[in-house]
Amino acid sequence: MTRSERSPLLLAGLLATAGVAHFASPRPFDATIPSALPGTPRTWTYASGAVELALAAGIALPRTRKAAALAAAAFFVGVFPANVKMAVDWRHRPAPLRAAAIGRLPLQLPLVLWARSVARSGEAQA
Repeated sequence: MTRSERSPLLLAGLLATAGVAHFASPRPFDATIPSALPGTPRTWTYASGAVELALAAGIALPRTRKAAALAAAAFFVGVFPANVKMAVDWRHRPAPLRAAAIGRLPLQLPLVLWARSVARSGEAQA
């Protein structure tokens, strides 16, 4: 299996792992939900986990890969405010935790670009 063939499956695995984590251990995710959103943080945590699982399934299937990968790119942009909130909330935590929270912010761009790349590779298969 080539690197380009593995890339969609790795992205699907990342999303599936994150989706399962939202259900298995929701409390840390609840804390990242901006208070300006309507409803409860737990509802948003579960909804986000469900979306990640659906995106993972869509990316894993060649037939739906392009659309799901484009949706994943949009999703990564959409959850950026939660990562910003986490970085702000963790500004007084010990240095390693603070660094991890801040370090997540620039990681969103490679995730968006990765999802777009998977979408482009999905075009070639369609």
